[in-house]
Amino acid sequence: MSTSIELIVAGYVKVKNRKALEQLRVHRRKLLNELKEVTGINPINAVQTVQDELLVIEAGLEELKPPPGSLPDNNWD
Repeated sequence: MSTSIELIVAGYVKVKNRKALEQLRVHRRKLLNELKEVTGINPINAVQTVQDELLVIEAGLEELKPPPGSLPDNNWD
């Protein structure tokens, strides 16, 4: 697992920058989709890395999720 993404996510969580985490998640999802369409080489290692990074990003977003009842459900995600 890349320590870099863990540090980036931790920094965004520390400053409570949910928007940056959401943008990072969108970028990683796009990258994952592009990797899955690659032909001529086996991108399995890169795919696994991006999937692992998405898990870290999702965990960071979960940390920033407001407590139940503090916002209407439609204001999150």
